[in-house]
Amino acid sequence: MRPGVDAARVSPRPASDYTSSGPAADTSRDGPAISTSPSSRAKRPAAICGSKSLRGPATPPPGARRITPSEDLQAAVEGSRPGTTFWLAPGRHGLGDDEFDQVGPKDGQSFVGAPGAVVDGRHVNRYAFGGDGADVTIKHLTVENFVSPRNEGVVNHDSGDGWRIKRNTIQHNDGAGVFLGDGNVVAHNCLAHNGQYGFSAFEPDGVRDVVLKRNEVMGNNTDDWEQREPGCGCTGGGKFWDTRGALVLANWIHHNHGVGLWADTNNTEFLVRGNHISHNAAEGMIYETSYNARIVHNTFVRNGLAEGPDCDCFPLSALYVSESGSDPRAGTRYARALTVAHNRFVDNWSGIMAWENADRFAGSPANTSTGFTTLVNPDVATEQACSNPNLIGTAPYVDDCRWKTQHLRVRDNVFRFHPSRLGAECVPSAGCGWMGLFSNVGSSPEWSPYQGEVVEDNITFEQDNTWADNRYEGPWRFIVHDMGNAVDWRTWRGAPFRQDKGSTLR
Repeated sequence: MRPGVDAARVSPRPASDYTSSGPAADTSRDGPAISTSPSSRAKRPAAICGSKSLRGPATPPPGARRITPSEDLQAAVEGSRPGTTFWLAPGRHGLGDDEFDQVGPKDGQSFVGAPGAVVDGRHVNRYAFGGDGADVTIKHLTVENFVSPRNEGVVNHDSGDGWRIKRNTIQHNDGAGVFLGDGNVVAHNCLAHNGQYGFSAFEPDGVRDVVLKRNEVMGNNTDDWEQREPGCGCTGGGKFWDTRGALVLANWIHHNHGVGLWADTNNTEFLVRGNHISHNAAEGMIYETSYNARIVHNTFVRNGLAEGPDCDCFPLSALYVSESGSDPRAGTRYARALTVAHNRFVDNWSGIMAWENADRFAGSPANTSTGFTTLVNPDVATEQACSNPNLIGTAPYVDDCRWKTQHLRVRDNVFRFHPSRLGAECVPSAGCGWMGLFSNVGSSPEWSPYQGEVVEDNITFEQDNTWADNRYEGPWRFIVHDMGNAVDWRTWRGAPFRQDKGSTLR
């Protein structure tokens, strides 16, 4: 969650010490090299929504069972063997008149839509496809007008394992368009204008090894849940919760009514590569109380312009890293550093905010991830132990009860910022044009061992967080150590902070 009203606005000091030099080389092994020139244009990806790539076969695939709009699809499923393929003919396919009428596939069954095949919830049914069937395939269908409740999903409602959801249009539904289960692949879909999320990943025991690739995730959170339930943290293009081994690759995530991409609570071994994240009302991406990630070769364009001017806390950023860092105890992949590298940031409300709430730890009243503790020592640093005033100040609890922003590497990125392109509201006092590494003064609960400047000092000087070899264009300003400490380029780079070695600002 974003910090609350205790986060004061910053008062900028004038920037100085502008320097320039050549671009840093792109040495990442996570994808092809991209231009790191500040003048390179952020091109819009090719649209998935409405494209010919979504059109299915005009005739049934070999061996497929043909289903007309007048037939009972669920009855056909029940009367068929596992592994059967169903070809849905053109037209609108309804699922019955009860709110719980839905399709419950058997293992290995496939559902392929002809051009014009629509599974229509008619604003009656909650779910389109659910149940515990594994290795199900959904392709070339339009799924719309379902009324899934908040925090529930329409396609793969029960988070079945091994589902393949490809080249569908999933739109105009309540709740989440798609739920992700273990081993799911969600690729080349249009996930648009759903009430809460385009997609969501949650299971009580966590979600493992999901792939979200080349989707267009557009215009979601039409029900504006953050306004209906302030602080719910339940809005945007899509959300991951307690997910290990997610691959988020080459998606176009744009114009969502809230955050574009949100990973919240105990996600780890997370790769976000080659995505175009643009024009989302709030942050382009949040990585929160999570671990071990690579956020590389992405483009962030004009995020936060809708909510940024109204933010009464601190600068609303394109990328918000909140209580997140690397730790080998949380997984072997990306365990040495949480890397943010080779990305382009173009005219967002602000850049990167790396933050750690001094009052947030497992067992604390300020911890909004109720029922969860950290991944680093979960059998010992339990939520109950971490809320014990007699234990929290002692080893190992004082370290292992906290989610920490640590071992963060922000390197080889391009940050372009032109206030004149963001409108008259883009002024420093409104949180526009900032980069930050900071915390707040610890104040609660009264038994917390993190009172005062303990966490401010740790995130700034002790937890191995570094910016380096970046290229800046525009009047950037910096917040470091504490929320009121606005510094210029020279101070950000000099002692004692020593950030952005090898970087340039033009």
